[in-house]
Amino acid sequence: MKQTKTLKVRVKDKHAAELNRMARGVNFVWNYLNELSSRAMREKGLFLSAYDMHPYTQGAGKALGLHSQTLQCVAAEYVTRRKQFKKTRLQWRKSRGVRRSLGWVPVNTGAAKWKNGQVFHNGSHFTVWDSYGLSKYKFRAGSFSEDSRGRWYFNVAVEVDVQPSAGQGAVGIDLGLKDVATCSDGGKLENSRFYRRMEDKLATAQRAGNKRRVKAIHAKIKNRRKDAQHKFSRKLVSQYGEIVVGDVSSTKLAKTKMAKSVYDAGWSQLKTMLAYKCAHAGIVFKVVRETNTTRACSSCGSLSGPQGVNGLRVRDWECGECGVLHDRDVNAARNILSLGAGRCPQEVGIPVL
Repeated sequence: MKQTKTLKVRVKDKHAAELNRMARGVNFVWNYLNELSSRAMREKGLFLSAYDMHPYTQGAGKALGLHSQTLQCVAAEYVTRRKQFKKTRLQWRKSRGVRRSLGWVPVNTGAAKWKNGQVFHNGSHFTVWDSYGLSKYKFRAGSFSEDSRGRWYFNVAVEVDVQPSAGQGAVGIDLGLKDVATCSDGGKLENSRFYRRMEDKLATAQRAGNKRRVKAIHAKIKNRRKDAQHKFSRKLVSQYGEIVVGDVSSTKLAKTKMAKSVYDAGWSQLKTMLAYKCAHAGIVFKVVRETNTTRACSSCGSLSGPQGVNGLRVRDWECGECGVLHDRDVNAARNILSLGAGRCPQEVGIPVL
């Protein structure tokens, strides 16, 4: 079975100057199209499509040192974001200053290829740390992108052979703060509080005005969290044939006093990982509404569990109807699994596992 997958490899730092130059050219094209779109709407009441914009940028690639297809990719991306945010003018891409935009150079299908052990694009060879064996793949669309530390990466979509998951059964997942994720089988992804553990070192670097160290600490926090979530999600995808997750909203909780803990947990990133890994493995992934999943008994369905803000302190409780002792998060995960199967836990309950 063939699936499309995006591979990301690090570009060696010796190419940073050339990529920065190309990124400034991309920013110039973006800003030009931004003003062109705004003027067309203001004077003619017309939204320009990407096809309408192409004649205005034709021939600019040579002057800016960009591949001609890169100009087309910029126009297509601009139109996509304009529709997404429903605006006639988007934010400018800044090439200098404190709030400069991170570098981005889009690459169209066929505009980059693997040649002599390097990525060849726009007449230049870019040496990368090839951790995937890129010579085995045919490149589709991609991009060069810069992170906050000034490191460049090559991202490219390729077709890979995927073996369907041999996992059986289903699992429900309850997302929380004490434990980032709790499964209906009792498994947990503990909250290692990556940000909290590095907070003192981060504060020291900030007070010293060491911007380079601050960026390095943030990157370390991000990488540790991503590594833990990758391992957890891969284990579930390999073990089960269906994964059901509650629809807890980090956006809403981020407006409360729990904002720092919510961001540190990284729920959105974990759900994204589960979604695309399930798609690649050919297994079912569902997001269900988790209302009352904490209060409802997963055995009899009665709403006898803790509720309210004070109820958050209660981690174990006993059902007043059937007398079953529950772990708060495991019980919620079992109810989420029940909802994923189309059953209402308040009406029929699910068997005790």
